[in-house]
Amino acid sequence: MADRGASALSLPGDWPAHPDPILALNRMGSFDWDLDTGLFSMDAQAHEVFDLRPDEYDGRPESLTVRVPRAEGHRLDALVARAIKDGRENYGAYFRVRRRDGTLHWAHTQGYIRRDETGRPRRIIGIVRDATEELSESEARRDAAAQDAARREQTNVVQIATAALAHARTVQDVIDVVTDTHGLTLLGSTSLVLGLLEAGRIRLVAEGPKGSFVPGTRITRIDEPYPMSEAVRTLSPCFIESPDDFAERFPILWPHITDLHITSAAYLPLIAQARPIGAMGLLYSDRRGFAPEERNVLVALGSSIAQSLQRAMLYEEEKDLAQGLQQAMLPRTIPSVRGADIAVRYRAATAGGALGRDIGGDWYDVIPLPGGRVGAVIGDVQGHDTHAAAVMGQLRIVLRAYAAEGHTPATVMARASVFLHELDTDRFATCLYAEADLSTGVVQVVRAGHIDPLIRHADGTCVRVPVEGGLPLGLSAEFGRLEYPVTTLELDPGHTLLLCTDGLVEQPGTDLDDGMRALATLIAKGPDEVRDLAAQLIEAAEERGGDDDVALLLLRRRAPEAPRPRGRLQQHVAPGDPEALTHARHMIRAAVRSWGARDRVDEIELVADELITNALMHTEGAAIVTLRVLEGGCRRLRVEVEDSSSALPRRRDAGEDCVSGRGLLLVDRLADVWGVEARGGGKAVWCEFRASPRT
Repeated sequence: MADRGASALSLPGDWPAHPDPILALNRMGSFDWDLDTGLFSMDAQAHEVFDLRPDEYDGRPESLTVRVPRAEGHRLDALVARAIKDGRENYGAYFRVRRRDGTLHWAHTQGYIRRDETGRPRRIIGIVRDATEELSESEARRDAAAQDAARREQTNVVQIATAALAHARTVQDVIDVVTDTHGLTLLGSTSLVLGLLEAGRIRLVAEGPKGSFVPGTRITRIDEPYPMSEAVRTLSPCFIESPDDFAERFPILWPHITDLHITSAAYLPLIAQARPIGAMGLLYSDRRGFAPEERNVLVALGSSIAQSLQRAMLYEEEKDLAQGLQQAMLPRTIPSVRGADIAVRYRAATAGGALGRDIGGDWYDVIPLPGGRVGAVIGDVQGHDTHAAAVMGQLRIVLRAYAAEGHTPATVMARASVFLHELDTDRFATCLYAEADLSTGVVQVVRAGHIDPLIRHADGTCVRVPVEGGLPLGLSAEFGRLEYPVTTLELDPGHTLLLCTDGLVEQPGTDLDDGMRALATLIAKGPDEVRDLAAQLIEAAEERGGDDDVALLLLRRRAPEAPRPRGRLQQHVAPGDPEALTHARHMIRAAVRSWGARDRVDEIELVADELITNALMHTEGAAIVTLRVLEGGCRRLRVEVEDSSSALPRRRDAGEDCVSGRGLLLVDRLADVWGVEARGGGKAVWCEFRASPRT
């Protein structure tokens, strides 16, 4: 090798007649090359560099070929000739010398070209020295630097792979990290296969690039003669250094991969908590063998991938368990309800990797009730864990039972609140219960800390319906007896009632009212069919993401199938609640019109109002008003007002200046027939009206 940096030698003209002793002290020999005669004189130290005795050298450069390999001699001759031709004063080069024992050692020479007055080269004087130790040290430094660089690169590979795997939540996420193009480039392999251990067999689950699977090896036993099986069986990496090594150790597999031009391979067991969960094979077409550092890096990568796979498998097991529990707590089927189209949807939360956070306490329910009525429930138990789901399941069941027993919506909600408190759990729940009479379209709604419902009209417009509400369920002990006021709505044919949990509405950084307006806009633009609309709303929630689950219930009232439907409505009227009486009048008027007795709606509303007022004024406690259709020879509408007093009403004659006393007279005059029935510890005053107008 040439040394372009050699400095010019400033030596006396008669050198080397008396060479400087310092050269010998530094193990440097000197030479004097007379270019006119061709003689190449060397001192004793120079002879030692070439490993020649003085009697073995005749002073001619050609005699040095016994020690200088032919190729090295040609290179040195060319170097000297170019220096002379270029007019340089010096040159330098490293070259190899073959010693007596046949070993090659490095030597270094520096020459100074002496010219006469005309510029003609006449003489070259210089030094020659053994450079083996020098180059060995330099080579060692280069090797050390290369090893440091390799270690840094290997550490970087592990860090990048670990960082990518840290975001993998599922097994498929892990597979995607290690099999994509970037992953293969990072690992430096031509192709990759990944297998998971299942019941004593290895099932290949990934390949990269696509098409790397060897036919017949998708599922193999761990006792079969395959490298991946050996890695799992021995819990040790299997390094294959060359094609011959591959063919000798695994003759069954080798013929199937010869087209891939594999030169080496590494099969790594994937071990987590001292238990094998699978194996990974990395195949290379541009390397032979594996240095210790490379093996260490591959083992570290295998360990990182194994830990990520175990974490992903645990996550999926937890998720399957949570979702199974969630689905078990939700209704398996939604009953078919005559007169309505119903769609329900549930979307699990996506909580960014926390195990168990894909489950929540949101639920829906549809409860068929007597008299053509249906109960619709939406609710949300606080929390996102299996405990929230368990509480939700219990609460859903008891709320359904209370509704099926015939309690009014307010009573259903109050009893559910007491039940939740008595569970002795730290959870509360929000809920909205709507009881709809599909024959009349009258909907009675109670709300316990939940968001308001929405109604989509037949023309597509959508409005939020404010519903007076009470406290969330489960807080009865802290705040005393809870009252849940009833709001009465009308749902016309073709209108759709939407109940949902806040996961469909709330968005980070936005107000709830803004979210409700955005939801109303989305509903207005959506399809008419409730199932399509529900699917679109859930799809929008999926795209938005979020860490809250979503429950959704849509109920669309169909047009009545018969012009004279049957029906039954019931309303709880609490004392001291002026709004309750207004809601009851609203319910009665809407039902009577729907049941085909429009000509008598004023009379029926007036009589019912009188009976309810009497019950509230002359008894202690609430009144329950029931309105229903009686079929028979003559179709009739019956109004019943039940209270807790056993005292029977008395007809009185009112004076000219008296305000009270005319109630029963009014009932007697307007109703076709009326009476009183004992009901347990109380009574019910009833009256009936023929559906056709009186003459």
